[in-house]
Amino acid sequence: MSFQQLLETRLETKGPIGVGLIGAGKFGSMFLAQVPSSPGISVNAIADLKPDTARKNCEAVGWPDELIAKCDFIEDGVALAARDDIDVIIDATGAPIAGIAHARAASANGKHIVMVNVEADVLAGPLLAREAAQAGTVYSMAYGDQPALVAELIDWARGCGFPVVAAGKGTQYLPSFHASTPETVWPHYGMDPEAAAAAGLNPQMFNSFIDGTKSAIEMAAIANGSGLRPPSNGLSFPPCSVGDLSTVLRPHNEGGILEHKGQVEVVSCLNRDGTEVPNHLRWGVYVVFEAPGAYTEACFKQYGVRTDSTGRYSALYRPFHLIGLELNISILSAALRGEATGTARGFVGDVASVAKRPLKAGEILDGEGGFTVWGKLIPAETSLEVGALPIGLAHNVKLMNDIGEGDIVHWSDVAIEETSDAVKTRKEMETAFKS
Repeated sequence: MSFQQLLETRLETKGPIGVGLIGAGKFGSMFLAQVPSSPGISVNAIADLKPDTARKNCEAVGWPDELIAKCDFIEDGVALAARDDIDVIIDATGAPIAGIAHARAASANGKHIVMVNVEADVLAGPLLAREAAQAGTVYSMAYGDQPALVAELIDWARGCGFPVVAAGKGTQYLPSFHASTPETVWPHYGMDPEAAAAAGLNPQMFNSFIDGTKSAIEMAAIANGSGLRPPSNGLSFPPCSVGDLSTVLRPHNEGGILEHKGQVEVVSCLNRDGTEVPNHLRWGVYVVFEAPGAYTEACFKQYGVRTDSTGRYSALYRPFHLIGLELNISILSAALRGEATGTARGFVGDVASVAKRPLKAGEILDGEGGFTVWGKLIPAETSLEVGALPIGLAHNVKLMNDIGEGDIVHWSDVAIEETSDAVKTRKEMETAFKS
């Protein structure tokens, strides 16, 4: 049945779906903007480190006074998970250590959880998803964010019987961006720093989109959810238009840039000289698929499917994503169908911490989007072999060794609290899923 039919039945029998939001930043606010026009969804509590700011954000996105009055604004996300009026929890914090705690609290309290927090998902998602399944709850990627949308395209291709050659998203990339810091980020966006500050934009968060870290995190999530493999030495970010997806994203021995079929990759909207690629996919997602035989290949031609020069490879893409504005799809899928809109299944890709500049022993790493390290996508087995420090644990830890620019930071290079819940959870995930 359609969501509308399922929701009508739900409203007649149990009332609206009770939702708890943790983190009322940009993504959370975009979701909240849709709540007044979504009668089947009731946001009963919002947990944020600044509850008053969360309340003001509700006002800013158009919540009427009566809706605000019915919602509780609190600080503790773990406490939110224990509430009886919550069916689905949304973690939109972006904080990996907190995200692990919230996911486990959701499972322990029998709640579904939608992980906007891709950082936590990449750090320990396969283990958290397994714990949710054992508890009979849903652990889901967030529809509207790229990983869930790519998961949907992969599912479509595989469901149709098309082998998946590549999948991923578009972004704005130049090699020099890996060295970007919160102090240099805004010119890359073409924004005035004062205007960005006045708009309340977080420079470190936005810098993670520019320096390659967020792309690596999202591709690792897709790899772990689909089984598609990362490239052996990180993302290539080839410049590519939507019309050239099936030409660029095919195996290297057939004229493309892929190491192998079945790979994740991100395409850039910028040529290496900084000029814009015409008809680029900066805001979108894609899947490249293959005709499994001559008859299907002929059908591609008969029905006007755009292919590469061989006639075998084609692409389906979505030109944009609406992040929090689309999050209701994950909530409805979890609460009404008991299904995730994408979920971690194995440990296939990881995101290693790489030095942005020469780092000295005694320095404190400042994590995703900061001044010290950026996140590089590598195969999980490579990460385990070299002992790479995950980007999700590279915040507020002290370096014990000098690290050269462009080198991976290892577990052995930092002083880290081995007994912390996040570190123990990560190690448990590595042990459970390393095969």
